[in-house]
Amino acid sequence: MFTVKNDFRLSDSRDTLVVGMFEKTTAFEGLLGEVNAALGEVLADLIKEGDVSAKKGTISNVHTLGKLDTKRIVFVGLGKEGDYSFETARSVFGKLCKAANKAKYTTIDIVLDSFVTEKVDSLDVAHALGEAAPLATYKFADYKQKSNEPEKLLSTVNVFASTEAEEVEAGLTVGFAYGTGTNSARTLVNTPSNMLTATDMANYAVELAGRLELEYEVLEKEEMEKLGMGALLAVNKGSVEPPKMIVLKYQGKDEWTDVIGLVGKGITYDSGGYSIKPKDGLVGMKSDMGGAAAVLGAMEIIGTLKPEQNVVAVIPATDNMISGEAFKPDDVITSMSGKTIEILNTDAEGRLALADAVTYAKHHGANYLVDVATLTGGVIIALGNKITGAMTNDEALFEKVLEASNEVGEMIWRLPITDYVKERVRKSDVADMNNSPGRDGHAIFAGAFIGEFVDQTPWVHLDIAGTATTSSAYDLGPAGATGVMARTLAVLVERFGEEA
Repeated sequence: MFTVKNDFRLSDSRDTLVVGMFEKTTAFEGLLGEVNAALGEVLADLIKEGDVSAKKGTISNVHTLGKLDTKRIVFVGLGKEGDYSFETARSVFGKLCKAANKAKYTTIDIVLDSFVTEKVDSLDVAHALGEAAPLATYKFADYKQKSNEPEKLLSTVNVFASTEAEEVEAGLTVGFAYGTGTNSARTLVNTPSNMLTATDMANYAVELAGRLELEYEVLEKEEMEKLGMGALLAVNKGSVEPPKMIVLKYQGKDEWTDVIGLVGKGITYDSGGYSIKPKDGLVGMKSDMGGAAAVLGAMEIIGTLKPEQNVVAVIPATDNMISGEAFKPDDVITSMSGKTIEILNTDAEGRLALADAVTYAKHHGANYLVDVATLTGGVIIALGNKITGAMTNDEALFEKVLEASNEVGEMIWRLPITDYVKERVRKSDVADMNNSPGRDGHAIFAGAFIGEFVDQTPWVHLDIAGTATTSSAYDLGPAGATGVMARTLAVLVERFGEEA
């Protein structure tokens, strides 16, 4: 998609030239000066009349009318230079790429230096462009009838920079890996559940492992029974689809030590079981494997960029259905850890699957654990649809996750685990704990339940029930799945590797 060049000349022939512009330009210098002169000193008038704007995120098209061999110049508003940041660059590049697709521009030439400042260097700008281009132009390949006419979409971006080409290419490569890994997570979440069963997800993971040279393991139902994974198996009892425990391993160090465990909830469809959801609540439950998608997207990024860090990804995959064999409220089940669980709500199934998954991640040597799950509607009540809920037993690990989330622009907010919360989770007359202490604060109870199975292992829980999908388009994507936390997890692993 990207080609890096150092030999920019305004006089060259091209269809579309892209130039960044900051507000309060008092005199046109450098490239803007050249453009202004070539257009007959009209740039100030165009700005005055509102045909060209430097306000952040504004895309202005100016046809050269033969005064240049370039057909059109696209000015991208960058706002005030003092407010400019990596996030601004990524956002405006997203708007640019969306606008290019809408206008059916297949090729654009970007003068990278016009987006560079003292605070945001060429490497950062290249990363922002590389990440924004795939994210902003993502489109789920739906199942509607298609016309035979090929779509005209942005496919070639020529990047002109005065910086060394290798540095720019490195930024583009890293950014593009983050964008495409997130898009893979989006596609998994957007796929209907009849087309993404636990078996389909396992096959996807195996294909990913083969492509990126990752180790993998897929446990079948019989193997889970031998290992005593009674929590995941209970969720699967009502289904005709076999469960899968999916494991991917990336080894970035000589020895299998200092291992980060990424655990993603892989409930491919959640009916609620006998605690069935209302009819409106059933729509959209194909997205209940958003945590698994985030982990798989992160592993794609990790496998592509190859940081110096060891990672094990564990995904418990099944649907939660109703049948004569399905588990029921009042049942008591035994998890892989040996702890027994009284079932009070079969719609609190994700935490059961994750209980066995975090136990199995520790079995594979995980020294740190981060679980990601579309776990509770309660987190949406508490934090809305733009903020992921977080819980932890380890301050240092949480700070690393928080820094990673801030870096990629995926906001998280910490929820507490108190002695009172632990007491409510452990309250049962017939078992070691219960899976649903009540609706009051149930996002906290759900996370604390998973925490009962990590023991002393440093752990962070991320509830993405509100952030895994969005109802409206935004600068870096369309409505639908967001792929949230794929980039956060990948940055977390990268930072661990850099500190080692």
